[in-house]
Amino acid sequence: MWAPRGQTPLLHANFNWSSLTVTAALTPRRMYFRVYPKATDQTQAIDFLAHLVRQITCPLLLIWDRLPVHRGALVRQYLRSLDGWIQQEYLPAYAPELNPVEYVWADWKQHELPNLCPAGRSELSHLARRTLRRLSRRARLIPACWQHSGLDLSGSIFRGTQ
Repeated sequence: MWAPRGQTPLLHANFNWSSLTVTAALTPRRMYFRVYPKATDQTQAIDFLAHLVRQITCPLLLIWDRLPVHRGALVRQYLRSLDGWIQQEYLPAYAPELNPVEYVWADWKQHELPNLCPAGRSELSHLARRTLRRLSRRARLIPACWQHSGLDLSGSIFRGTQ
């Protein structure tokens, strides 16, 4: 697209596809994520938890926000079926600054997503996965997100995990 000298060109795009949701979890050194083609529901939350159980080979302490999906009956039932493999704690209500994943999203939105102009949901999904993989390889990002959240993991069961 061209514009007169000194004027920023404007690109008009219609974003009329249905939603795309990204779910993520952080250990002290690694990020796990999944991209879903619609808004998060309990079955997707369970799918993501099952993904974590397959990837992480030790019991988990899950610290998550108070999204209604996280507190749903199906999710609670799934967690009970794991016989304590995943313990859960909730962050205080309205405290996104305590959630280290929020810092990942902020970095992603500021550095990876601007200037992307996908043609549709399929391309958006591909670009989201690609940029999240690149983000997850930034060695200092994950520890920095934990540090900014203020959550102290020094005495947690996370020590020694992936």
